[in-house]
Amino acid sequence: MSYFSQPKSERDIKTAAKPPASEARANVEPAPGKDVLSVLGHGMLITGNIVCAGSVQIFGRVVGDIHASQLMICEGAKVEGKIVAPETTIQGTFSGTINANNVKLASTAVVDGEIYNKSLTIEQNALFEGVARRLDKPVAPPSSAQAKGEELAPTLSPQAAPLSETVS
Repeated sequence: MSYFSQPKSERDIKTAAKPPASEARANVEPAPGKDVLSVLGHGMLITGNIVCAGSVQIFGRVVGDIHASQLMICEGAKVEGKIVAPETTIQGTFSGTINANNVKLASTAVVDGEIYNKSLTIEQNALFEGVARRLDKPVAPPSSAQAKGEELAPTLSPQAAPLSETVS
């Protein structure tokens, strides 16, 4: 039966039962297994650490550490700090340390620092100055607890060992 062939009162009842599309989308959370993409746009400066259980694309500037499952520093972006991400692609400028299973430096990449990796791909015309070392253990993505800030970093015990001992 066609929508247009129904009496007006039936159409009104059916459409009133459905919430508007914008309301339905607002109440939906991503499924646990689905990858969420986070994008930091042009003209954005982030000073601090980023932890993301999903993928991150950076078009702006970040000064701080990044821990993500996948990271792409896009052309024109600048990042300074430490990266921990199983999959890392650099198309922009990076200065610091990278820990990743797979690292790809695109032809537009400018990297100054250390790269600890299982697999490193450097395209022609990419600029890399620093040290590349092979990893023994694979890099793991952050857990959802880390991304939510529930898992705290270990702290030093309040009783520190003495710096020196005196002998009598």
